[in-house]
Amino acid sequence: MAVLQKLPQRRRLVLLCLVLAALWEMGVGQMRYSVPEEIDKGSFVGNIAKDLGMQPWELGERGVRIVSRGRTQLFALNPRGGSLVTAGRIDREELCAQSTLCLVNFNILLEDKLNIYSVEVEITDINDNAPRFGVEELELKISETTTPGFRIPLKSAHDADVGENTLQKYELNSNDHFSLDVRSGADGNKYPELVLERALDREEEAVHHLVLMALDAGDPVRSGTSRIRVMVLDVNDNAPVFTQPEYRVSVPENVPVGTRILTVTATDADEGHNAQVAYFQDETPGESSEVFEVKSISGEITIRKSLDYEAAKFHEIDIEAQDGPGLLTRTKVIVTVLDVNDNAPEFYMTSATSSISEDSPPGTIIALFNVHDRDSGQNAFLTCSLPENLPFKLERSVDNYHRLVTTRALDREQFSSYNITVTAKDGGNPSLSTDAHVLLQVADINDNPPMFPHTSYSAYIPENNPRGASIISVTAHDPDSDDNAHVTYSLTEYALQGAPLSSYISINSDTGVLYALSSFDYEQFRDLELWVTARDSGTPQLSSNVSLQLFVLDQNDNIPEILYPTLPTDGSTGVELAPRSAEPGYLVTKVVAVDKDSGQNAWLSYRLLKASEPGLFTVGLHTGEVRTARALLDRDALKQNLVVAVQDHGQPPLSATVTLTVAIADSIPDVLADLGSLEILHDSDTSGLTLYLVVAVAAVSCIFLAFVTVLLALRVRHWYTSRLLQVSGGRLASMPASQFVGVDGVQAFLQTYSHEVSLTANSRKSHLIFPQPNYADTLISQESCEKSDFLSVPQTLLEVEEETFPQVGGEVLHFT
Repeated sequence: MAVLQKLPQRRRLVLLCLVLAALWEMGVGQMRYSVPEEIDKGSFVGNIAKDLGMQPWELGERGVRIVSRGRTQLFALNPRGGSLVTAGRIDREELCAQSTLCLVNFNILLEDKLNIYSVEVEITDINDNAPRFGVEELELKISETTTPGFRIPLKSAHDADVGENTLQKYELNSNDHFSLDVRSGADGNKYPELVLERALDREEEAVHHLVLMALDAGDPVRSGTSRIRVMVLDVNDNAPVFTQPEYRVSVPENVPVGTRILTVTATDADEGHNAQVAYFQDETPGESSEVFEVKSISGEITIRKSLDYEAAKFHEIDIEAQDGPGLLTRTKVIVTVLDVNDNAPEFYMTSATSSISEDSPPGTIIALFNVHDRDSGQNAFLTCSLPENLPFKLERSVDNYHRLVTTRALDREQFSSYNITVTAKDGGNPSLSTDAHVLLQVADINDNPPMFPHTSYSAYIPENNPRGASIISVTAHDPDSDDNAHVTYSLTEYALQGAPLSSYISINSDTGVLYALSSFDYEQFRDLELWVTARDSGTPQLSSNVSLQLFVLDQNDNIPEILYPTLPTDGSTGVELAPRSAEPGYLVTKVVAVDKDSGQNAWLSYRLLKASEPGLFTVGLHTGEVRTARALLDRDALKQNLVVAVQDHGQPPLSATVTLTVAIADSIPDVLADLGSLEILHDSDTSGLTLYLVVAVAAVSCIFLAFVTVLLALRVRHWYTSRLLQVSGGRLASMPASQFVGVDGVQAFLQTYSHEVSLTANSRKSHLIFPQPNYADTLISQESCEKSDFLSVPQTLLEVEEETFPQVGGEVLHFT
């Protein structure tokens, strides 16, 4: 301060600022505390929150925690009070041995910003250890010729404490022959010596019992005692002497156990037994007595336990040489341990994340770790590296801390996880390395829509399918994961023939299987175009569409439908007309049929299944034309019944039949002439069973009577028919014989026109119908077009009433 006062005012201010800046720089980032040893767990050490400039409640929110390099945690954070407290009992002697200054260093990590602060805690000593001697009882042998003032080195005591709490003085119990003198060595230790004050007389007292007390200056004062038994001998007044007051040797830490590292030598000026020297290692509490062994005869020092540079960089061995009578001297051996590269680098993972989103920006921190090598010098020089072609890099921080960060955006669909190997290599020879593995999972985001393997699909389903039948399965793949890859399927809804599509087809939303909800009819619709949508469950949802063409396959489920001839609506039987003069191959009629199916299922063939006169008619296999097979004969019956079968070519084939009645006559009057016989024959067939029952019951005479009655009725009916034909014969005579005449509701083609004539003998009216011409009929021929039209019949024929025809049996024939 006197120097500052002598300086000018301005220069003093500049110098003061520089001093303050240097002091501030030295304290940045480091906090120092002091705490005595052996205090209770949870004892207050320092206010971390205040020193960090934070409130106590911020410690937990900002992730403040203690980071140390693998050693046991001695301190902990009290998040409630924001203070640093002890984590357990701290033993300074165990932690720092007899070092004057015992410092514990560790780091404070703020996880929210990954800031590191250094903390240094000084552990102060308390007087918790009393001085202790290596042996409880010491036996000394002194020649009676020893002159006063002779000094005998005694076993020194050891106190694990330091400072005022360590060994401070020795005291000897009161006696007449010996006193105590304490000498301080170059290392600062105190060595007691027993001083002979008065000559000994073995005959007066052969053994002297002394008590040596070692005391410290702690509060309270602690002490330790050793009993000394002094044996008075007659001779041997010289103690052994070492060749060196102190020995030094350097040994590599990897030297094998059992190796001799040094030989100490002491000589004794006496002769004989008094000159025989034995070597002993001072049993001072510590590790050195366990590491080294001293051969008592040769003085060789060998390795008993492997050396470790990282545990102890040097060892001090106290060697004692004692002659035969018991005189001894002491020397010190200092063993310096040389470091070899025997420790691989060690990783301490401070913070690491196991998962990262694939859309994380470059520079995202994956892990924070520390690398340490317990070796020293070049052996502890560390370099860290990553494998090539990985989207990560290492960033070096303070105190060998490293950050693992990303260098580019990640793609989970390309690599869903990374097993990152971080290699730490030291600079020793040979070099040692350690690998640390960081397993990183790439979290998925919904950045891929479901994709179908095909751009479109085609499916086929037979008609008349059962409800619930499976049609096709469509599957879309989403390269994302979890909910982002969970695909659901749906159909685009639209109306189909007035009904929603969902009433015909459904799709399983989980499997993509399409099912038929109704039975399809090929004749209703033959194909459907559907749109299948695949949608994932991510946020936001992504989807894709694909078209599906569904074709309905035809089944043979429709029997042929006969369009011609059709059955009359009044219950009568249709009749076709064939002239007796027809030549073989004459076209009588044509059976026309269709099939609602398609393809082979609609390919029809015709065949004659049954005929009244076999061999008289033939049916075209593919045309359905009914033609005469031979010329008609007089013996051929007037009425011919034909059963024509129409069959498709499906599997199984379906068929339909139609019954044709062919009337053989040259003209309409011939048909009318034989009409009565047809009716009577019909009535006889229908009532034959009843007649035979009556015959079975009645007598033979009744049969004869019935026969006569029937014969008489036929004759009368024939007479009435003849009268009717005579009246209309003039007007119908001009009609060609090839024209069709319907009896009992017969339908026929009359060349270019189709006429229907219904003449019944038992009704009050008969019918004659002239429908519109049908030029598309297959029976039209050039010849028929040249014939006279039946429409040329005089109008008066249509106006004939009851008075035109005579009454027969109380009935009148009518044309309407």
